[in-house]
Amino acid sequence: MKVKDKHYRTIWQSNQNKNVVKIIDQRLLPFEFKIISLKTYQDAIEAIYDMAVRGAPLIGGTAAWGMYLACLEAKQNKDCKKFILQASKELMLSRPTAVNLRWAIERINKAIRTTDNINEIIKIAEVEAKKICDEDVENCERIGKHGLELIRKIANKKSDGVVNILTHCNAGWLATIDRGTATAPIYAARDAGLDIHIWVDETRPRNQGAGLTSWEFIHENIPHTLIVDNAGGHLMQHGLIDLCIVGSDRTTRTGDVGNKIGTYLKALAAHDNNVPFYVALPDSTIDWEIRNGIKEIPIEERDTKEVSHINGLVGNKVESIKITPNGTTCKNFAFDVTPAKYVSGLITPRGITRANENDINKLYPEH
Repeated sequence: MKVKDKHYRTIWQSNQNKNVVKIIDQRLLPFEFKIISLKTYQDAIEAIYDMAVRGAPLIGGTAAWGMYLACLEAKQNKDCKKFILQASKELMLSRPTAVNLRWAIERINKAIRTTDNINEIIKIAEVEAKKICDEDVENCERIGKHGLELIRKIANKKSDGVVNILTHCNAGWLATIDRGTATAPIYAARDAGLDIHIWVDETRPRNQGAGLTSWEFIHENIPHTLIVDNAGGHLMQHGLIDLCIVGSDRTTRTGDVGNKIGTYLKALAAHDNNVPFYVALPDSTIDWEIRNGIKEIPIEERDTKEVSHINGLVGNKVESIKITPNGTTCKNFAFDVTPAKYVSGLITPRGITRANENDINKLYPEH
């Protein structure tokens, strides 16, 4: 997507040095646009853990490039395979909820098993990391095309033609390699000339909606309005939302959806007000090994300072400001699970399916 009319992906191999991977530091957005370098697999782990990169598909892409960097480092070790295996284990622990992390690491490991030659291993890991990222871009394009038809149908039924869409968190191009999941249909609708308006949840506690989604939409000229997290139900009651589209960090084979904390409440409000609630996701976000999302999807708990403090621009400087009284105990659950019964459908690269095991299996018979 574009930043000041220049196209960027969220992660890429440096043109000047193939041993370096570049990322956009999302911790500094929307106040500063900064590109940083990953030179070791430990750099990739830190980027994932500290949320310099975030969003399930981008976490997967970063893990893939982290494996490539691990292979480069392994060349300096006597037991290359042992070093790579240890790096895999460390990368796997960087964040627990997004299944794309495990998927990407396992895919790289499977690809490099075919040889013991470290130079061949490095080349295979490089090619596979590129494929993972390129495939994600293609997947998001397909998600956009399928989701566009949902928006078009709603637009055709409205007298004013304006489709109001609610998003939660950031499932935009910053959460993927490019284009986004939940935002892919939005960008496709814009490109098709449809009249859209997006209600953007602030998404506490890290404010990814306020800081990231809004920043994307400004650069892409998407009409949007920022709202507090608890305003969605009110808007639905008054007919001001036509469609909800969110992303997913892990979806079970039965259609339960693990996503940013607060997603479940939006789904409940949508269900009560007959507002369609769709989840946009690539194939890699489906965890085929689990069926019960509430019991089996691991829910990450993050630093409580994200709850007790808020970051903002004070003058020309970004500062962290405490908003709670001393002595207050905080908990910071990063994700929740929306049961499949509240999901109108899953927008995947292969098409839209109802959120149940039978229909998902029809779309993905190989699983």
